[in-house]
Amino acid sequence: MNTLCVRMKPYIQPFERVLALRELRAISGAEPRPLGLFEEMSIDFELQSARAQCDLVDRLAYWETVGHGSRRVVTEQSLRESTVNVVRNGIALDTLRKQLPFKGEIPLPNRRCLRYGTHGIHEYRGKFFPQLVRSLINISGTPPGGVVADPMSGSGTTVVESLLAGCRSLGIDLNPLSVFLGKVKCTLLAADAERLEASYERVRAELLALEKCKARRLDYLESLPKMDQEYLSVWFSEDVLAGLDDIGRAIAQVTDERARDLMRVSLSNILRRVSWQKDDDLRVRKDIRLDVEIDPKKEFLEELSRSIRAVLAFLYQNGPLRNIDFDIIEGDAKLCGEAWGENSVDVVITSPPYATALPYLDTDRLSLCYLGLLPRPEHRARDQLMIGNREVSESLRRSYWARFENEGQTLSHPVQELIRRIDSLNASADVGFRRRNLPALLAKYFFDMKEVMGGMYQALKPGRFAFVVVGNNHTIAGGHRVDIPTASFLQDIARMVGFEIAEVLPMDMLVSREIFRKNAMASEEILTFRKPAQI
Repeated sequence: MNTLCVRMKPYIQPFERVLALRELRAISGAEPRPLGLFEEMSIDFELQSARAQCDLVDRLAYWETVGHGSRRVVTEQSLRESTVNVVRNGIALDTLRKQLPFKGEIPLPNRRCLRYGTHGIHEYRGKFFPQLVRSLINISGTPPGGVVADPMSGSGTTVVESLLAGCRSLGIDLNPLSVFLGKVKCTLLAADAERLEASYERVRAELLALEKCKARRLDYLESLPKMDQEYLSVWFSEDVLAGLDDIGRAIAQVTDERARDLMRVSLSNILRRVSWQKDDDLRVRKDIRLDVEIDPKKEFLEELSRSIRAVLAFLYQNGPLRNIDFDIIEGDAKLCGEAWGENSVDVVITSPPYATALPYLDTDRLSLCYLGLLPRPEHRARDQLMIGNREVSESLRRSYWARFENEGQTLSHPVQELIRRIDSLNASADVGFRRRNLPALLAKYFFDMKEVMGGMYQALKPGRFAFVVVGNNHTIAGGHRVDIPTASFLQDIARMVGFEIAEVLPMDMLVSREIFRKNAMASEEILTFRKPAQI
C-alpha cells in the first residue's frame, strides 16, 4: 500500500469539491482523510492506496498535486491548465518553445480554467466544463480504452476530454459547425507543432504584406453557392468582404490540413464581430456601423495568434496524442442508439439543449454559409430538426400540438400538466407568436428527449451510467411566471425508458461568455442515470 498526500485545487466550487472526492475514491480505491482542522474546508488529504502515484497524477481532474514520500508531483490536468498562463500577452513562439514543457516553477491557475489546449479555440453557447467531463469519466469507472459517448456533442468538450483520458470517443450533432469544431479540436491534439507554427508564420506574413491591398476579385466568396454569396453580401461591407477574401485565399493555400482547419476555425470566430450583426444578440439582427472601421485581417490575425499559442502550448507540454480514436457524425441525437449499437458504450456524458432557450443554428448562420458547411436554403429545414429549437411555422405548430393531443399520455403527468397549463394561460391572454408557440414546442422537446434517452439506454452497457447536465428555466404565460423544471421532467422520462435514477447533484451556473449572460439558466443539475445490470 502507498501513503499518498493529495492537494485539491483551492478555488473550486462546492459541487466540484463533491466530484473531486468521488473521483479520488474511484481511482484510488481508498477513503481520503482530511488533514485540515475543518474537514469541510480542507484541501489536503491523505490516503492509503494500492494505486501508484503516477496513476493519480495522470487521471485526476480537480486535484493539483499528488505526494508520495518527499516527492510531490503536479497532476497532468493542472499542467495542461497552467499552459494558459504561459501564453497570455502574446508570448513569442520561440520563447514559448523554450519554456515548455515546464521544468522549474509552474504557474498554477488560481481560478477555474476552461480554455486550455483546444477547448478555447472557438466561442460556443452552453459550453461544458472540461474538468467536469474528466471527473465524470473517472467517477463512472471507465478505464483508458473504454467508450465515452455524447449524443449532443456541441463543440466537442466531451469528445476532447475522452481522448485525453485515453478513451474511444463518440459524438453526434445536427449542427455542421459543431461537428466541424469537434473534429478540429480532436485532430489538433495529435498535430505536429512545427508544421502548425510554420503554416501560421506563412499566412501571417502573407496577410501583413497585403495589408493595404484589396482583392481584385472576391475569389473565395464567388466559390460559394450563389444564394450564399447574396446572403453574405447583405451582412458585410464591401471592404470587409475583400479582407475576408484575402484571408480565405491565404488559408486555402495552406497544405497542412490541421493547420488549415485551425485557421478556418479562427476565421469563423471573427465573422460575428466583423459583420453588421448585433454583437450582443443571440439572433442575427443587423446593426450597420458605417462610423466604425472594421479590419478583418487584423481581427483574424489576433484571433489566430491566440489560438495557435494555446494549441502549441498544449503540444509542447503534453506532446501530441498517439492513436486518437474518435468518431463525430452529423446526425440526429434521437438515433444515437442505432448509430452506436446496443450495449456498446461505457458511459454517456452530455448536456442537452435547453427547451426553446437558444437559437443554436441561427446564431451560427454566418459561419455555416461562409465556411461552406450548410447552404443558406437548407438552414430552415435543419433548424426544425434541432432539439430545443424555438423557430416553428404555423403548420408545424399545429402538427406538434396534434401529436401532443394524441400521444401526450406517453409523457409523464407533470410534463403534460405543465404544457396544458401554459397553453391555457396563453389562450386567455393577448400574447405574441413566440408565447403562443411555446406549448407545442415544449411538447416536441420532451418527445424528442424521450427518444434520445431511449437511444442512450440502448447504447449503454448494462450497469453503466449516463450523466446529463441540464438547466431549469421559466416562461411568462398569461402574465404569470411559470417555472419549467426540466431536470425533474427528464428524470421522469429517464425512468419511463428504463433507467434507474442514481443521483441528482445541483451545481453552480457559470456563464461561458458575457454576451450570453441574459440567456443563462437560473440553475443547473447533474443527473446520474444507471442502466440496470440485469435486464
